[in-house]
Amino acid sequence: MTTFDEREHAFEAKLAHDEELKFKARARRDKLLGLWAAAKLGKSAADAEDFARRLVTAEIEKDSAGQIFKTLRADFDCAGVDIPDHEIRRKMDELLVAAVEEIMQGAAREKAHRGEA
Repeated sequence: MTTFDEREHAFEAKLAHDEELKFKARARRDKLLGLWAAAKLGKSAADAEDFARRLVTAEIEKDSAGQIFKTLRADFDCAGVDIPDHEIRRKMDELLVAAVEEIMQGAAREKAHRGEA
């Protein structure tokens, strides 16, 4: 294998790893967002978990944060919960940052556990 081939392989592996982390971060964000929204909607703990799962599934199926926003907006409107669009979007952004941090910390712990530098 040439040096160029090795670099190409490493680059492809990094891209695949980055995409996996993005997927995990979005799924984690959507779960946290679902739990937040469920609390605002006054759902029980079991219903909150179901609601959060529904958001994660919607993201996976549609691969769209816009769809998640529309789902929350519709649910809040139907329930008469007055939360402005900018607050939903801000919460989505905040929870994505938190999800990325959680995943990175978990990856660092896993790496340390394996004894890698």
